[in-house]
Amino acid sequence: MREPDLAAAVARVWPDGASTWEPLGGGITNANLKVARPDGVVVLRIAGRGTDLLGIDRAVELEATRSAAALGVGPRVVDFVEPEGWLVTSFVEGEPPSVERLREHEQLARVARLLRRVHDGPPIPGRFDALAVVEAYRRTAVARGATLPAPFDEAHELGRQIADRRAAEPLAPCHNDLLTANFIEDGERLWLVDWEYAGMGDRLFDLGNFAVNHELDAEQQALLLHAYGLGEEALGDLKLMRFMSDFREAMWGVVQGVVSELGFDFDGYAAQHFERLERTAAEPGFHAALEG
Repeated sequence: MREPDLAAAVARVWPDGASTWEPLGGGITNANLKVARPDGVVVLRIAGRGTDLLGIDRAVELEATRSAAALGVGPRVVDFVEPEGWLVTSFVEGEPPSVERLREHEQLARVARLLRRVHDGPPIPGRFDALAVVEAYRRTAVARGATLPAPFDEAHELGRQIADRRAAEPLAPCHNDLLTANFIEDGERLWLVDWEYAGMGDRLFDLGNFAVNHELDAEQQALLLHAYGLGEEALGDLKLMRFMSDFREAMWGVVQGVVSELGFDFDGYAAQHFERLERTAAEPGFHAALEG
């Protein structure tokens, strides 16, 4: 968004003229602003245009964010601006840790404990099914004139088999978007923000999503599972969910390529994730895990 549009958004929420603001770095879907008010500092999250096409339900995001705050892993909800679906939360003083830091053994344990707390928490609204998300993205992309990348069909068949294998797993509250930028370290604890893709889903998807986004090696993956409370027998399913994480991310890029107005190389982004899921599918043990 252009600066005048951001200023207008701040004035829309706080028309008293008593706000100062600055953009926060982060994602490529929404605009996030740090807003200083007489009574404190907050974050205004301005929903990107057309994000409903990405499967985002702002009402679900609101309730998931509230649940995270109640669990002590996310910032407090201050306001929810309707009908736009903009979210106002308390500002957490800190910085996203580096990828390298999150790979450290101690930090992997912190992440595992945080995720376990989320997954063992109360149910939240919404459902996250990775294969269903991929298929919805396919429909949206094709309806808007996109040509599906060549690896899609083979990846979809593998995704269908993975979904069948994991179909009986109990659902848990999940974040489903564990990028480095969505963690904040304040010097004492780790926070998790950006709950727009949250929903009831497969807890192994969260673990696989974190593992592949941070390119954990085999030892680090085992450490993550151990700290979470799972044994090495879960490594096979973690491998399958690394695949599904990249499949979702690749198709997210395909959809963004036809709906987003941002000057970002979404086609290249999709291609990178298709290439990585193909590497995962070629790893020793992938097809054995698929067969159970």
